[in-house]
Amino acid sequence: MSDAAVAPATGAGPTQVSKINEAIIRIAGNSQDGIQAIGGFLARLAGRSEQEVMTFMTIPSTISGGPSIFQVRIGSGEVLSAGDDADMLLCFYQHSYEGHVNSLKLGGIVLYDSDHVTPKPEWLDNYRHVGVPISSLTVEAIGGTGRDKGKNIYSLGLLAKIYDLDVAKLKRLIGERFGGKDASVLNNANACFDAGYGHCLENLLKSYQFLAPQAKIGTQVVMNGNEAIAYGLIAAGVRFGAGYPITPWSDIMELLRKELPKYGGSFIQCEDEIASVSMALGGSWGGRVAVTGSSGPGISLKTEAIGWASMAEMPLVVIDVQRGGPSTGMPTNIEQSDLNTACFGGHGDSPRVVIAPSSVEDCFYTAIEAVNIARKYSTPVILLSDQGIATRIEAFRMPELEKICQDISPDFTAVAEHKPYDLTAPDGVTRHIAPGTRVASGKYPVVTGLEHDELGHPTGSPKLHVTMTAKRRNKLRKLGTEIPVPKVYGASEGHVLLVGWGSSEGPIREAVDKARSVGEPFSSLHLKYINPLPNGLEEIFKGFHRIFVVELNDEGLYGYGQLAQVLRARYSDPRIQGITKVDGLTWKVKEILDRSRALASNT
Repeated sequence: MSDAAVAPATGAGPTQVSKINEAIIRIAGNSQDGIQAIGGFLARLAGRSEQEVMTFMTIPSTISGGPSIFQVRIGSGEVLSAGDDADMLLCFYQHSYEGHVNSLKLGGIVLYDSDHVTPKPEWLDNYRHVGVPISSLTVEAIGGTGRDKGKNIYSLGLLAKIYDLDVAKLKRLIGERFGGKDASVLNNANACFDAGYGHCLENLLKSYQFLAPQAKIGTQVVMNGNEAIAYGLIAAGVRFGAGYPITPWSDIMELLRKELPKYGGSFIQCEDEIASVSMALGGSWGGRVAVTGSSGPGISLKTEAIGWASMAEMPLVVIDVQRGGPSTGMPTNIEQSDLNTACFGGHGDSPRVVIAPSSVEDCFYTAIEAVNIARKYSTPVILLSDQGIATRIEAFRMPELEKICQDISPDFTAVAEHKPYDLTAPDGVTRHIAPGTRVASGKYPVVTGLEHDELGHPTGSPKLHVTMTAKRRNKLRKLGTEIPVPKVYGASEGHVLLVGWGSSEGPIREAVDKARSVGEPFSSLHLKYINPLPNGLEEIFKGFHRIFVVELNDEGLYGYGQLAQVLRARYSDPRIQGITKVDGLTWKVKEILDRSRALASNT
């Protein structure tokens, strides 16, 4: 929290209020305590208050639950990451306190449930401790039958008092969350909130108030990355999908199952991953791009059918919400280790497009772009998200839906003749006609996973295999000439260029800002298009002495992460080196800076 002018406060509790431009709040407890709900309320309030917000959460992978955290960073200005060190730790148990107190800045506030937490004497001088018997006061507020199930909402009331949050907006959010349940549930929630807000925090030195937003943002939407992908697909015109549940993809599947019928579409839960990708391919063959998705283990099962889509040149969108691996790995932790599978997974030469969104807002627009690329180039497109961005909540400007939403219904206009694999087509780009379209010549095409001639009839011709392989390859080369070259963040020349992809864009940019603020010539480049790569990257690389690729996967046998290996293979540039980690957590800004500085100092 950055303090500004101090003014008198009113009401019970702190006698001073400090103006701040941002706050990082970490909430630690067990997954059953509803701490994600607290963070979600705070994030959505920020979005409705024209503030920027970014969140980070960890949840246990076991059904029985366990320790969990939710961190939310709210700012009146630009917010690029969920923050390294918190200003406040709200903790419900001793393990929550002891496990996360070191995540606080020196002088930060520990707001703890004194029914379950005993402060450690050695930490009393480093942090301001504020104890409240949250559990017992919650029971007192809603009666013994409620036990302490409302302590998350009671705690939200405490936070609203400490940070002078908009109570009316919070009450509306609570009403939206619980309004569809029995009236007693909403009444209890309001009672818990009011009791927390009314608690006298006499041992808190001061309360806080956010400065007005630095710029007028306008109407915002607040959602996580999975929601943004799902709504982006709907806006793109997708009306059919098929999948099988797996963390952390399942939220997209469930949202599409609920929403697609409203637009005349449907989403089918299949018996397994192979059936789901095959059914989606059938939907795409029917004339309208379909979607399937999964996480790492499920993508492995889909690879043969994705190869069929490459051979048959069938448009398809595949969502891969990456998680820790291999095997079932760490289902609820972040990793970017599916890139090799996305780009190269499968047998034979089966080119496909791979793109990776960098923010929640970008998830929405990238989903639309994935559909359009699949349609234009008749190719499978893999959208690489990850657990971090899937569950991360952000606020962004309301999309202009009237301009964005598109209808991709099949066109059944009769044609004189049609060759879906026409070898005379420029750059190898051809498209299928929808089944049922009349072909005047009477020569109707065939779709097959076997090598084929221009009409799709199977063939064993060596010459045709060579030319068809080139056709499938060249259309992706054509795409490479059309996708935009990414812009350098910072100066176009310098000592260090940090290259990233996916959800790490914000922390990398914040690292660049901090480095440049002390005179270090750092810049960054974020890649959205990974296969094919945009043309012109080599010209950008020429402006820097060192190129460090920051990614969340292992350094591998030769000391480079997966994207770094792709870039080294493409450009044969020894300046390209990897900065990687696999702890299941998002990048901290200080981690990127420390690793970059250490690597840059090596000659």
